[in-house]
Amino acid sequence: MNYQTSPLAIVLFFVFVAFVLGLSFYLARRTTSSDGYYAAGGNIHWFTNGIAFAGDYLSAASFLGICGMIATAGYDGWMYAIGYLAGWMVALFLVAEPMKRLGKYTFTDALDSTFNSKSIQLMAAISTLCVSVFYLIPQMVGAGVLVTPLLGMPHWVGVSIVGVVVTIIVATAGMASTTYVQFFKGALLLIVSTIVVISVLTRGLSTDPTGWGGDPNHKFATLQASVAADGRLVADGYASTPNWQSTEFGEAGFVKMMQNGKESIWQVNKNAEGGFTLEETLFVATTPDGTELFNGAKKDEGRFFPVGHIKELNVNGESVAQTGAVGPFAYLSALQDSTIVLWGKKYLMDGNTKYQIFYQKPTPGSRVLRPGLKFKVDNATGLQKFNFVSLMLALFCGTAALPHILIRYYTVPSQAAARKSTIVAIAAIGFFYVLTLFLGLGAMTSGVINLTDNNMSAPLLALSFGVFLFAIISSLAFATVLGTVSGLIVAASGAVAHDLMDNFFGMKMSDTGKVRAGKIAAITVGAIAIYLGIVFEGMNVSFLVGWAFAVAASANLPAILMLLFWKKTTAQGIAASILVGLVSALGLILISPDMWTRYGLLPGDAPVQFNSPAAISIPLSFIALVLVSLMTQKKGELADTAEKIGA
Repeated sequence: MNYQTSPLAIVLFFVFVAFVLGLSFYLARRTTSSDGYYAAGGNIHWFTNGIAFAGDYLSAASFLGICGMIATAGYDGWMYAIGYLAGWMVALFLVAEPMKRLGKYTFTDALDSTFNSKSIQLMAAISTLCVSVFYLIPQMVGAGVLVTPLLGMPHWVGVSIVGVVVTIIVATAGMASTTYVQFFKGALLLIVSTIVVISVLTRGLSTDPTGWGGDPNHKFATLQASVAADGRLVADGYASTPNWQSTEFGEAGFVKMMQNGKESIWQVNKNAEGGFTLEETLFVATTPDGTELFNGAKKDEGRFFPVGHIKELNVNGESVAQTGAVGPFAYLSALQDSTIVLWGKKYLMDGNTKYQIFYQKPTPGSRVLRPGLKFKVDNATGLQKFNFVSLMLALFCGTAALPHILIRYYTVPSQAAARKSTIVAIAAIGFFYVLTLFLGLGAMTSGVINLTDNNMSAPLLALSFGVFLFAIISSLAFATVLGTVSGLIVAASGAVAHDLMDNFFGMKMSDTGKVRAGKIAAITVGAIAIYLGIVFEGMNVSFLVGWAFAVAASANLPAILMLLFWKKTTAQGIAASILVGLVSALGLILISPDMWTRYGLLPGDAPVQFNSPAAISIPLSFIALVLVSLMTQKKGELADTAEKIGA
């Protein structure tokens, strides 16, 4: 689908970018030491840090990805939010105060606090870089998604803009500017998202969202077809080839039709009269030379339409055309009793041309509002259940192991402040995730979903209320990316400059040298992030973040927990745990079905048929730590962490 750029949106976007850069240059004058650069001097107020936590955590995955997944998969998309929020319990009860006591600048500082081990310094720094890069990918993809409707520029331009701006933010004032960017962004995101949700509830539900702003809804056709004497399927000027039933399309329940030289694809169902009922679909055809055709035409011709509507709207047992203003519970109740048109996806081949076909799936609202549409629960195979459990395990365990989250505990003055800031973060994040449910469901029923990229569901929902709200929320979404990416680059630059250069290689840099090295590292990581954001264009950002959580949970969390709660943990055990968790998680991801698709291969041919590795890689990491620690027990080298925490 095509987007019309808005001058107001462009102005607001550049105003916000100018504000962020101005704040960074202002704080840069006050950031002269390594403590100020990497930990904001350790004097951030706990409430400010809590909202900054939320601003850091409410990334492109939370705002764009989760809303997009709810809009296309209902409650199952919200399962990501539940997993993200539940992970904060681990951070609150197990990690917050010990991290503040044990560390100084980086995640590696905490792990190495009782050992001074080169192997820990190396492996923890590599883990930080890998997790940060994995988490950077979806943020940069989100930036590219936003810039297309906001500025009318291609995906790679958005990725480049974010990369350059964030690199300037981090290279000037480090954690200080990052903290305040995240604080302002987090607070504004909560406020504006609340306004959009109130607007959704005030507008209510309708079977025809046409006229709610933006382009009028396309009316998808239903045709009655018959078989001609020569075997062709014909209907209202459309005609197929004679052998349509024996093609790959026909066997899958679809048919390619031509009318006035234009190609279309229809879903085929037999009707009671012995003929066929055809339902209009949307499709993307990719030719051998890489050209993409949207509904048989170039993208800028506008033949690929936004979707999302209610087929039958029932309130209190009566069929209605619209509800008018409703409360949150009445909104959910009306959806539960209604029928919503969701969209399935099918990949088919015609010669060397690959077709991605989107077809209508009228679904009872009661199915939309419970698990099972994306993650199979009822009649699920063992592999499907395993994949779901593995994903939830990654989300639950990953939060407390993300380096850019852990280093935020160093910005407050005390352990009590670390605990308080975690509680504030949980409250803010929990409230936001409730809002995402209504944002996603609102997009699902408002005719605003772009099926080729559901990441834009929330901003396009705002557009249905007018350009002003769209401009604000798109600018904030862009700020969401800026805040999270800046935190990630701070973590990555600390791993390079502090953990590797200063500690592992023993370069013993001056305080000024540490800051300079951190800035150079930030520029390098920023360039890598730009490249990866362009390569992974089109993938759902929440899905990509799920991979980052799996890597973090596998490589980092076992080491953190065993260091805190098992006195026989050794330096070699921690290093082995990180290595095994990192290699197993990354290895399984690289041979997963979704990566097979990125390689241009069929997902069914992937060596493993699950996408989330956590259920395998996390236990392997724990086992490696225990076995290696038991084999390397030496007097004076055990981690008596409990004594240090209680000191």
